[in-house]
Amino acid sequence: MTARHALLDQLVEASTGARVVRQWPLADGCVGRVVGLELSDGERLVAKTADGPAGGLKLEGFMLGYLKRHSRLPVPRVLHADDHLLLMEMLHGGGRLDGESQRQAAEIVAHLHGVTGPAYGFERDTVIGGLPQPNPWSDDWVGFFADHRLRHMAEAARREGQLPGHLADRVDKLAATLGRWIDAPAAPALIHGDLWTGNVLVDQGRISGFVDPAIYYADPEIELAFSTLFGTFGQPFFERYQEIRPLSPGFFEARRDLYNLYPLLVHVRLFGGGYVNSVARLLERFGA
Repeated sequence: MTARHALLDQLVEASTGARVVRQWPLADGCVGRVVGLELSDGERLVAKTADGPAGGLKLEGFMLGYLKRHSRLPVPRVLHADDHLLLMEMLHGGGRLDGESQRQAAEIVAHLHGVTGPAYGFERDTVIGGLPQPNPWSDDWVGFFADHRLRHMAEAARREGQLPGHLADRVDKLAATLGRWIDAPAAPALIHGDLWTGNVLVDQGRISGFVDPAIYYADPEIELAFSTLFGTFGQPFFERYQEIRPLSPGFFEARRDLYNLYPLLVHVRLFGGGYVNSVARLLERFGA
């Protein structure tokens, strides 16, 4: 047994009162290492560990707990969360998002978007893909999206050398004209914030859970837009979603791509490469 395994076993036993009898690697995430655990009482858990003091795991535990308390979104129950260890129940997954599970997901997400807040933003800053996501409260959605999503992420990418300066300037130019396409939503809606295939768990054709949130109160269309960027959800999802929460005209024609500029900028910071070209093409489309 390695020293790392022994330390994890000690932390888990202190948190649950049960011994770890088996552990196996699951993945390496943006924040830390992820392993599956089987305990002496038969329970199976997921443990995320991190060596640094950044506090991303504690924040992730907070966000999962917030969703559990304030919505019906199926998320893992958190047993322990601190800067170095996040311990949560193991939800079964590995299935494919077919038409029926997409329709079920639409019902779940539509209900989540029915949870409203006092303003846009959140009570604390969050993260997306491990990157800081500022959430100051604002009554102005368009201004919030311009300043604390597009400009924030573009300037960070410029500072890090991931986004050329002239493209960051064009993001700023587009941010100043968002009102041409985006109106104030009906109300600030609670969103998961990072809704892509890897964060949606399917088991035996049914949605079993959602993981790795990046929550705040927003125009729910920003969530729907991201769900199309990498093909997470398609026609079955949107047909069912609109039966519950109809979309205003213009979403698929314009607003979807505008909102997807934000996750594209996130991916520029995380991965660079072709995502810079995607940002440039989108800016060109909207005349920036």
